[in-house]
Amino acid sequence: MSQTPGGRSRRRGAELESALLEAAWDQLAAEGFGRFTIEAVAERARTSKHVLYRRWSGREELLRAAIRHHGAATAPHIPDTGSLREDLLGTLRRANTRSNDLAALFTALMASHFEDVGLTPAELRAEFLGDRVPVMKVILDRAVARGEVDPARLTPRVVAIPFDLFRHEAFMTLGHVPDRALTEIVDEVFLPLTGARSPSRTVPGAGPPA
Repeated sequence: MSQTPGGRSRRRGAELESALLEAAWDQLAAEGFGRFTIEAVAERARTSKHVLYRRWSGREELLRAAIRHHGAATAPHIPDTGSLREDLLGTLRRANTRSNDLAALFTALMASHFEDVGLTPAELRAEFLGDRVPVMKVILDRAVARGEVDPARLTPRVVAIPFDLFRHEAFMTLGHVPDRALTEIVDEVFLPLTGARSPSRTVPGAGPPA
């Protein structure tokens, strides 16, 4: 880092690129893709658009870079409770918080229509997640090692179900998913499919067991 004649710090190299990508993410989250322009990002980053054009050819390339950068910087904490059910519920509950960056990304882009972005939701998700190990793989590997589930039941479709259902709930309402729905996804759908034990559920109106 060097100093300008006025005494201000001048960013260079990786530090500058990181600052530019953070400004790009902030611009996207604050104003959506419709106002995600090289000029707007440059203004937010307090630099010139030529600085951006030296690194990225246009806003789509900058968008992809900003998504990858932010995704790499926000790797999730994966709970390790000793229980498949609690690991999965804890992960879904974290994804359900207002600070969920992936949900914020989709919300910002949906307002401008995905066709204007030129990327599908699946492509955006792949850019965001990058090369990190899938959360479900970590959780299920632990559950298999503990003997909680039969690995033969863990087909790709079954493994995808919890977050497929969570995303459906989130995107259909564009709001907070009730904790009751998260519990139902885990207890009534996913655990039975894997052969893992679900907690007993009381049927409304039913009397005590005989």
